[in-house]
Amino acid sequence: MIDIDVLTGKYLYAIIRCADRRVIPACGIHERGARVYTIPYRNLAAVVSDSPYEEYDSSRRNMLAHTRVLEAVMQQYTILPICFGVVAPDADTISERLLVRSYNDLEAQLDELDGRIELGLKAFWTDEQFFRSLADQDPGIRTLRQSIVGRPPERTYYDRIRLGELVEQAVAQRRYEESERILASLRPLARSVIVHPVLTDRMLVNASFLINRSEEAHFDQAVRDLDANVGPQVLFKYVGPVPPYNFVNLNVHWS
Repeated sequence: MIDIDVLTGKYLYAIIRCADRRVIPACGIHERGARVYTIPYRNLAAVVSDSPYEEYDSSRRNMLAHTRVLEAVMQQYTILPICFGVVAPDADTISERLLVRSYNDLEAQLDELDGRIELGLKAFWTDEQFFRSLADQDPGIRTLRQSIVGRPPERTYYDRIRLGELVEQAVAQRRYEESERILASLRPLARSVIVHPVLTDRMLVNASFLINRSEEAHFDQAVRDLDANVGPQVLFKYVGPVPPYNFVNLNVHWS
């Protein structure tokens, strides 16, 4: 249990537009659900809760508490989210070394995000036979694979390496073609798009979209249309609105 007497630090969640000190209807990251409030400077404010000045474990509980505060703040404000685990020694440090020092940059980033939201989309191939069917469709792969059948492993070592390379190239080409087809239908609806690296062999799209909040229903429908058009061979995972980490450049430090 946390001793209130040692809560001299300030745990940071986000930067918002707010000219006065306000209490945010959310529970902070600490065991007792510390009060979440703002530390203002001019028309900006840091969203914080009282905290020990120490590092936080990236446990599921702590990460979830951090995210829930961001979600609560997003209900009322445009936010610049701060990554998990940032703690300042006191309120003056936040004012002087973040809000004052970076005021113009924070203002500009909030201007860019005003009235906009981040949405995330991942797409996966679902067919377990996908790689086999892809190999069957490629004459070069099919011929090399057939030439290996029935031959001793020691005599086909380099052929098998080459076969793996050809399959990898074919998958990459198919991923590029299908991902571009998906992204081409969504890019015109977004203010900005960030395409992230794929994380698994079956993933073909991993992207974040910054869109006007007023266009959310339109974007939702575009994703539903994609899902209907590509059929069951592709699974879409669509999330949002989420804290716009991917469209914020915020490096918080106290040095």
